[in-house]
Amino acid sequence: MTDSLVSFDNTINAFEYKSDAELKKARFLFRSMGKAFLVKWGIRLTPWAIRAKLPIKGIIRNTIFYQFVGGETLEQTASIAQKLATYHVQAILDYGVEGGENGESGFDHACAEFIRVINYASSQPNIPFMSIKVTGFARFELLEKLDSSLESAAGPLMKRYAAALASFTEEESAEWKRVQSRMQMICEAAAAKNVGILVDAEETWIQDPVDVLSIQMMAEFNKEKVIVFNTVQLYRRDRLSFLKDMQEAALLKNFVLGVKLVRGAYMEKERERAEVRHYPSPIQVNKEATDRDYNSGVSFCLDHLDHISVIIASHNEYSNLHATQLLLEKGLPLNHPHVHFSQLYGMSDNITFNLAKAGCSVSKYLPFGPIEDVVPYLMRRAEENSSLSGQTGRELALIQKELNRRKREPFK
Repeated sequence: MTDSLVSFDNTINAFEYKSDAELKKARFLFRSMGKAFLVKWGIRLTPWAIRAKLPIKGIIRNTIFYQFVGGETLEQTASIAQKLATYHVQAILDYGVEGGENGESGFDHACAEFIRVINYASSQPNIPFMSIKVTGFARFELLEKLDSSLESAAGPLMKRYAAALASFTEEESAEWKRVQSRMQMICEAAAAKNVGILVDAEETWIQDPVDVLSIQMMAEFNKEKVIVFNTVQLYRRDRLSFLKDMQEAALLKNFVLGVKLVRGAYMEKERERAEVRHYPSPIQVNKEATDRDYNSGVSFCLDHLDHISVIIASHNEYSNLHATQLLLEKGLPLNHPHVHFSQLYGMSDNITFNLAKAGCSVSKYLPFGPIEDVVPYLMRRAEENSSLSGQTGRELALIQKELNRRKREPFK
């Protein structure tokens, strides 16, 4: 890639918003996560310790929580969002609920919380999106049953949906209508407040109902502006073709497809389940195949910006450079209204802040919630950063480079 306006090696831009003490704290954390045995036992013991009410919240709050989470309450995210705004970086708020355990009342509460986040985001100039998980307001087993029925039917997804509903009992049908009603209320609130809704991806065995809900909402709310975005996990072998199918549906129903492109978050769980249940793994055979489909997905979206609004949510430097290069080649601005970049808070600052410096529309994905609610999210961050040869090694090298530079040039 040549002639790019973006470089991800500039650590001055990447870490300007962090003090020396904050950088050293991040260095310590990433070094710790690079020790596989610590991560292995941490992932096993931390959820148990939280459930057992052992006094470990203070340790979590001052280490991994501090690095990756915006706060325990919605209001605590404000200072981080304002700090990001200083560097032209926006925020995507994510209420860290990953499945209700209190029945219908818990699902109603999660729905109300999502709407509260929407109302808050609309009052802030730097928060254009918020993220939701359908499992926050829908019973996992209900989604699983509907997904199984969808899988056994023939034809395109939306045609299979009507047939699949016939498998529900009267009680399940009423429960599904309540799920749809919650989704409708969330999207209506978002449309009224002009806040984008990013629908998170789930495990493959409940993803089809999530896709159905997302497409239904896009068909209703993505006519004049783009409110709803479905998430496509391109570590799945079938998702590039699904992306193209969604675009055809958008053209047919005359709405703008909102899509967030990610590589994926449940790889080990997906492979283990496929092995135990003796079906072909839905995951790509290797990283190269995932990278190929991801970059092809980026290219496809940028080729159809009249009908697609895309969020390139990636920590892969090449994929982000690929997107900026394509925009330049097409003579399009880096801050095209249908192109947004995003990375997780606490990771890949070299990508986020250098994209912002180049003029791209870019954000940090900023989760918040009580420690016990965000533990699953934190354990995923620890697991994906457990290899010194991968993301952690890159983070450590960049942090050390900046610390060394500050020693040599303390006033720059």
